[in-house]
Amino acid sequence: MDQVIRKKTTREIYASHSKRTPPQLVSEMVIWLHNVRSLHNVGSAFRTADAFGIKALFLSGYTPCPPRPEISKTALGAEETVSWRHAADPMDHVAWCRDNDYVLAGMEQTHQSRLLTDYHPDPKTRLCLLFGNEVTGIDADLLAGCQELLEIPQYGTKHSFNISVSLGITCYHFLHNSLLS
Repeated sequence: MDQVIRKKTTREIYASHSKRTPPQLVSEMVIWLHNVRSLHNVGSAFRTADAFGIKALFLSGYTPCPPRPEISKTALGAEETVSWRHAADPMDHVAWCRDNDYVLAGMEQTHQSRLLTDYHPDPKTRLCLLFGNEVTGIDADLLAGCQELLEIPQYGTKHSFNISVSLGITCYHFLHNSLLS
């Protein structure tokens, strides 16, 4: 039995995506990148935020901002569709989270972290997911401002994921759990 598999056109893909509405937990979510050096990782964050219907992307520290060709190359235009803001002082983002009733959740491996798979917030929770530098992680002063510390379970000998992979895993976790609630 030979069945011809027909791929969707870009127009068909867009039409099916435009009929979907992300769950509130995801549509109200903010992703925050602090001191992320790689322009390609920043571009990937824009693209991931667009794909999941994330509310906004926050940038701080020496994280590069659009417009930059290297960001655009990976973002594929998502830097034009995702709301974003940069703060010279990262504590401005911490204050924004507090003032807007967002739970600041740091994605970091600490003695106080809980596994992402064990974290199931109420679907109406407003989350800001903080990701730090690719090598050194989240700065200590920002960790202190987090209400939640989460880590992705890992089983191999390496101790980290690329930040763009971490973003995808984390966003999918919240999308999947929202759809199950």
